[in-house]
Parts: sequence; C-alpha cells; structure tokens
Amino acid sequence: MSEKNNFNEYQEKTVLVTGGAGCVGSNLSEKLANLGAKKVIILDNLSSAYEWNIPKDDNIEFIKGDILDEAILKRVFKQRPSHVFHLAAHFANQNSVDNPEHDLMVNGIGILKVLQHAQLTGVERFVYSSSGCGVYGLDSKMPFEEPDISISLHTPYQVTKLLGELYTNYFNNLYKMPIVNARFFNVFGPGEVPGKYRNVIPNFFYWSMTNQALPITGDGSETRDWTFVGDIVNGLLAMGIEEEAIGEAINLGSGKDHQVIDMANKVNALTGNKEGIAYRARRDWDAKNKLLSSIDKAKDILDYEPSVSFDEGLKYTHNWFADNWDNIEESAEFDY
Repeated sequence: MSEKNNFNEYQEKTVLVTGGAGCVGSNLSEKLANLGAKKVIILDNLSSAYEWNIPKDDNIEFIKGDILDEAILKRVFKQRPSHVFHLAAHFANQNSVDNPEHDLMVNGIGILKVLQHAQLTGVERFVYSSSGCGVYGLDSKMPFEEPDISISLHTPYQVTKLLGELYTNYFNNLYKMPIVNARFFNVFGPGEVPGKYRNVIPNFFYWSMTNQALPITGDGSETRDWTFVGDIVNGLLAMGIEEEAIGEAINLGSGKDHQVIDMANKVNALTGNKEGIAYRARRDWDAKNKLLSSIDKAKDILDYEPSVSFDEGLKYTHNWFADNWDNIEESAEFDY
C-alpha cells in the first residue's frame, strides 16, 4: 500500500473479526492489534482453525463461539465494535459439496445473523469476505472484473458466497449499512493449517515436508491467482476506512496467475522433496482451468498494490511451516 493508507483510523477502535483464528483472520487481527486498536475481538468456533494459531497480544480477546449462536452474538456485539470483518465461513468447495446443508446454514443464516446484530448496534463499517474464485463463472471474461459475476455456479460454496454479497447489499440498500464486499483470490501464506478441505499450497507444503508426491488434479497447466495473505490484509484494512469503497464489491488478488505445476515444483524445491508429482483425475466440480483477477478497481479505490511476490510468499510460508511444525503435524487432518 502507498502512504495514502497508514491505517491510523484503527487506533483505539474495537474491532470484531469473525473467523479470526484462520489464515486471513489471524493475520488481520495481529495487524489490527499492532496498529493500536483498543480491542480486537476474535470470534471463532475452531471448526477449521486452532487456538495455537491465534495471536496472543494483550489487546486481542478470543471468544470461542459460533455465529449461529444468538447468545454468543449478543455477548460480542454488547462490546459495540465499530468495525466488523466477517471472515467466518463454512469453507471450501469440496466441503460444501459433501455438506451442502451445513454450508447454507453457516454461509447464509450465519451472515444474516451477524448483519442483523451489526445493524442494531450501528457499526461504522462491515467488510465481508466473499470469493473471487466463486462468484465468477465460466461465462465471465478473463481477467475477472467486478460487474461480471455469474449465476451459473458449480458448488454450494460458490452459491452461498454470492448469497452473502446479496445479503450485505440488501442491508446497505435498506438500512444504509456501510458494507464492502471483498472478493478474495487464492489466498496463501503463514497461518493456514493443512487439512482435508484446505487450500492446495498448505497441503502441498505438508505433503512435501513429509516426503510425499504432490497430487495434481489435472495436467498441471491450470493457473491460479495466488495472493499473499499480507496483501489481502492490507486490502481489507483499506476497505474498512475508505469512504469510496462503501457499497462496492472489490477484487483482492495479485493480478497475476501461475501454473499449478510450477507452484508444485517450487514447493518441492524449497523443501528438498524428491518424490515429485502424482497426477490424478480432476474433480467433477473443478471446471475452471484459469483464474485471474483484475485489480484495477482495488488500485483506484483502495490504493491497493500487492507487494509480496509469489516466490517470496512461498518462502515465508515454508518458514512458517518449519517454525510451527510440531503444532501443524499434530493438527493436520486428512483422510487416507
């Protein structure tokens, strides 16, 4: 980010981060704490995250609870947060295919409940983590631009992420709630623990560091717009203070795409894994060969400028894995 955004506006603020124990949430909470927030409230049920991954700053309060729990929401919003970053979600495409009803409950009813409490307490800004990998379809032009969403989607997760945007827009239109929809693209970096439904990069590091061949579903020529978590955090922080962002959906990506095979080879090189690659059939729902964001709108409104290269981000991620290996090894859950 440029000097336009030094984020001093968060000093002495009370900020709620739902899903704050995850990769984006833990990094965002740590940054808010370091910026001088009065209190950062992390609300997370630890369904796909771990308490050891939560920052331990004095101005961070962790509340273990579910966004579907009215009593928990009343307890949290009684503290009158000025900003809400809604990151809590039933995560991952395959997880939603396997568990579509729970996906709808968390990503549909869950965000509705959080929005209702935010509206009643008059929050200054509500930032929602949508999915750039979800709301654009095969009929959307590349690189993906914000107006070109699709209603021809392939997983419940994609459907409910778009539903979340419709709900935030409704609260903006009817109640004038100052919302922003952040469309993430393939976030990676320190803080994401590998597991059955997790993203490919943390899983590849785990398998590579345990001397396993990396499984590529497809031929490896597929591309993704991998974006370092620190850049995502800076984009979110800007969304929380820029007036021009209110009511908008904005892509947060790197604006560059990389082949899956190249990523896998880089991971194996960093870890010294000699087992190579194992090719597998593509999953039925995995219909997109290429993902690439347009970040022109983010640059214009947020002064957003990704600063961490893909190779640098992979090195940071590898270092985090090495530093936290005992916790990661104990927490990683896979079906074998």
